[in-house]
Amino acid sequence: MRIARTFPVLVITAVLAACGKNPAPESSPSSDSAAATAAASENVHEFRIGELTAYALKDGEFLIPNDGNVFALNRSPEDVAALLERIGAPTTELSLSIQPLLVKSGDRVLLFDTGAGVTAGDAAGRLVASMNEAGISPASVTDVFISHAHGDHIGGAFDKDGALVFPNATVRMSAPEWEATEASAAEDEQRAALVQTIAPKVETFAPGAEIVPGIVKAVDIKGHTPGHSGYLITSGNESLLYIGDSAHHYIVSVQEPDWTIQFDRDAPTAQASRKELIETNAASGQRIYAVHFPFPGLGQFSAEGDRFVWRAEE
Repeated sequence: MRIARTFPVLVITAVLAACGKNPAPESSPSSDSAAATAAASENVHEFRIGELTAYALKDGEFLIPNDGNVFALNRSPEDVAALLERIGAPTTELSLSIQPLLVKSGDRVLLFDTGAGVTAGDAAGRLVASMNEAGISPASVTDVFISHAHGDHIGGAFDKDGALVFPNATVRMSAPEWEATEASAAEDEQRAALVQTIAPKVETFAPGAEIVPGIVKAVDIKGHTPGHSGYLITSGNESLLYIGDSAHHYIVSVQEPDWTIQFDRDAPTAQASRKELIETNAASGQRIYAVHFPFPGLGQFSAEGDRFVWRAEE
């Protein structure tokens, strides 16, 4: 997602034109005891993917007005309100949660997207605080998987001084997405500063590549950005599909995938990808992790009449 706002806080703000807040200072609670008490937190949801321990980590929340400027550009705000009203949801604004995913796999700590960091004011930027609550140090993260380079997905990789929040992690991004990020450096010296800072940590992969053998495979989901990726995380017979920004809202995006959203760079392609993603995974019963759906973002797509709906995991 990319919010068309500018926040005068950090070099990455101009690069990503997105959102965020300075990460909270790192503390050092006991990993075992903190993780044990964090499972039912408002900010931390611990769960399993087969033998893997995983955490939904709350970073923040955006409230988007239902004014026709972001959601359903090819429809009216009244159409959006009617859909939301049928479900019993608020009709004047749409809430988008932000919850990066963290997975522990042996001696590797895998983080999927980084939240908004310093780029969203008070709306977000709480990832490090949520990690602290779970007893997980940012320094322990070994791999950061970026779905795409919009601010609410990569902004949390940097602090207010532009230093890396996860200094020991390799940053993994699809080659087309990194190429587009590098190309943006020619547009602005602040964008160039971002690319220069992150470049030594970046390792790219081909769309759809297996990145961590047997555990993490990239899923090429076209349309949102030049190299947008989902990630299929597998352990034994169980798997979880991290969908990135394939779908933004748990009602509008799922029930009306053809309604155009302002964040998609190639809207027709993104809409086709969204429909295919929802239909295919509803048919297979694939477990889904949706970074912008209501916290903790776990559930499945399900057919209901002539539409599909989101079934949150209980």
